Amino acid sequence: MNILALAFTIVAALACSTAANVNASGKRVRAPPTQLQIGVKYRPKNCTVRTKPGDKVSVHYTGTLFSDGTEFDSSLGRGTPLDFVVGQGQVIKGWDQGLLNMCVGEKRKLQIPADLAYGKRGAPPTIPADAALVFETELMAINGQGVDIENVREEL
Repeated sequence: MNILALAFTIVAALACSTAANVNASGKRVRAPPTQLQIGVKYRPKNCTVRTKPGDKVSVHYTGTLFSDGTEFDSSLGRGTPLDFVVGQGQVIKGWDQGLLNMCVGEKRKLQIPADLAYGKRGAPPTIPADAALVFETELMAINGQGVDIENVREEL
């Protein structure tokens, strides 16, 4: 095989491999997550208590659609974090799993596949069926014990 034929073969293979990641308007799209992805954005140096199943937690969050980044909900605009008990099914499975072992003051980015979010039913009208979701989260309190402002100031 000569160099020109080899180059053509490589270019054709690359074009085929990326074609699945391009939408109808020619924009490149990311494949949605197939498993929970947890990104720690900030973790306090001093963490004596971490979340576990059964803890009542307070979490600030902003939720967006993985597909296009459309924001569908945020506790920040309301000024009140969401309170729930971890591991009791009060929130989507991606949260029950993705917020475990978290410190007060910690910030995480959760990329949640549809089957750990709202699945085939979605949450109309803002979350379509089979939608992967992204949440920027900050743990504000565990069992009523909130962020130690002095500790956070020292770390910043």
